[in-house]
Amino acid sequence: MKLNANKQRLILFISIGLLIGLSFVACAAPASPTESATVAPTVTTTSVLSALVVLDTPVRPQSSPYPFTTPLPPSVETELDGVYGKVELREGTPVPCKRCPDYLPDGGVWRLWLERGVFRVHFLVTGWRSVGSFTLTDDRITFFNDPTCGSEVGIYEWERKERSLILKVIDDPCMFGLRAANFSNLPWDSCQPPNREAAVTDHWLRPKGC
Repeated sequence: MKLNANKQRLILFISIGLLIGLSFVACAAPASPTESATVAPTVTTTSVLSALVVLDTPVRPQSSPYPFTTPLPPSVETELDGVYGKVELREGTPVPCKRCPDYLPDGGVWRLWLERGVFRVHFLVTGWRSVGSFTLTDDRITFFNDPTCGSEVGIYEWERKERSLILKVIDDPCMFGLRAANFSNLPWDSCQPPNREAAVTDHWLRPKGC
């Protein structure tokens, strides 16, 4: 006896459903150990540097500079790469302000990141930050591509004194001299522990800005 059209369609739908179910099972089956390769993590000097930064240091701002007027420098390590901090001791507590001048050295913790030709500056009290490029030539450090400063370039003489970075202004007209005043009025203390043991045990004299 022949099946009517409705029964034929029902059998067809059931068959298609079984085929789809079997295909999902086959796709979900785990690969054999020989089919999967284990990729070993790559350890770089930058990753080691990041690991040595004190644990309670806020994560650096992740924005990247834009080549407004000058091409971005090569992404290579420099001898000044690291995290630096300072504490401006000024009376009064600054508040978020949309019209306040940028780089005004208000009281509180300031943080400076130098990493592979990129500088980032962050005022932890208000959350203000900026980003740009830098290059080193002997004892000169040049800051540029800072959106706060437009096409203006800042040139400084740098010096290490113990574990601090000292910036002396040569020429920096950015924000009518406010960036120069901010960068040069106090030493920037290194936030990196002096060695690996200090980083692991946290037994070291941590600067206030870190």
